[in-house]
Amino acid sequence: MSAHSHEQAGTHGHPHSHGHGHGHGHGHGHGHGHGHGHGHTHDGIDWAAMVDDLRRDDAMSADANAEIARRLVALIPAGVEATVLDIGAGAGGQSVAFARELLARGGGSLVIVDAVPELLEAAQQAVKVALDGDDRVRVRTVHADAAAADFGAGIPAADLVWASRMVHHLPDQQAGTARLAGLLRPGGWLALAEGGLSMRCLPWELGVGAPGLQDRLLALRDAGFAQMRADITAATPMPYGWNVALSRAGLADATSFSVLIDHPAPPAPAVRESVVAWLGGLSERVGERIGDDDRATLAALLDPAADTFIGAREDIYILGATTVFLGRR
Repeated sequence: MSAHSHEQAGTHGHPHSHGHGHGHGHGHGHGHGHGHGHGHTHDGIDWAAMVDDLRRDDAMSADANAEIARRLVALIPAGVEATVLDIGAGAGGQSVAFARELLARGGGSLVIVDAVPELLEAAQQAVKVALDGDDRVRVRTVHADAAAADFGAGIPAADLVWASRMVHHLPDQQAGTARLAGLLRPGGWLALAEGGLSMRCLPWELGVGAPGLQDRLLALRDAGFAQMRADITAATPMPYGWNVALSRAGLADATSFSVLIDHPAPPAPAVRESVVAWLGGLSERVGERIGDDDRATLAALLDPAADTFIGAREDIYILGATTVFLGRR
C-alpha cells in the first residue's frame, strides 16, 4: 500500500497524519495517506491520481522527512552495509531523505515497495534525481501489496523498515505490523509513521461563515476515516496504540518521537498552493456530510476570483506533527 501523506490522509493527511491521510499523507492533502489505488489497495482511494498532491506534501514535509531519516538511519550500527525498506512510499519524499542519509554514511541499499505502479515510478524517479548519478546507494523497487499473504517474497531483509500512514489502511493492522517486523534482520528497526497531530492551516475566525470551520472539517474527516476502516473487507479492530502493536509483533524497546511540520504565516507561495490544495481536498473528502452553511463558506474560500479566496490571505500557515513509532527486532 502506499501511503503518504494522507494526512493525514491526506496527505498529510491522515487524520492522523496529519490526519489520517496519505492524503498519503503524510499531510496536507487529500488523502489518507499514503495509500493505494483502486484495484491495488484496500481503502478505495485512487492513489495514482494523487501524485501531484503527494509531491506537494513531500515538499512541505522535506525538513521533517530529513529529520526522521537522520534519526532512524543513526540507529543502524556503523560499519553495517545498511538496507532500508520504504513500504508504501507514495511519491518518494521519505525515500529521498533516506537515500541522502545513506549517502552521508557512505552508501547502502534502498528498496522502495508500493502496491501502486505509478507511485513506485514517481518515488524511484525522485530518488534518482536526488542521488544525481551517485551509485553508492543502490535503489530498487518492488511492486507488492502489504496485505497479501505472500508479502515479503522478493523483499530483502532490512536494517530499517519504514511505513508511513500505510498500516492503518490494511484490513488487520496488527497482522500487518507483524508482517513488516518479519522483514527485519536481527537488531533491525521497524518504524511506523502513525498518529501525530492533524495539520492546521487556517485561523479560527475567517470573516466568512461561522468560526471554527477547520475543526468541523477535521472532525468530519476523522469520522470518514472511521467509516473507511469500517468499509474495509474483514477489517479487524486494533483497540490499542502503535507502541503496543510493535510489542505484540515481537519487537523490543518500543518507543516514539515526533517531528513538526511548521511553515508559519505569512505564507510563501508554495505554502499558499498547499493550503488551497489541502482545503480543496478536505472539502472533497467530507463531501455531502457537511452543512449547507459550511459548504457555502468553502465555495467562497476556494474561489480564486473572490476576495474571500483562502490562497490570497496573509494569515494562512501549515502546522502539524508526525509521530514515528519504532521497535527493534
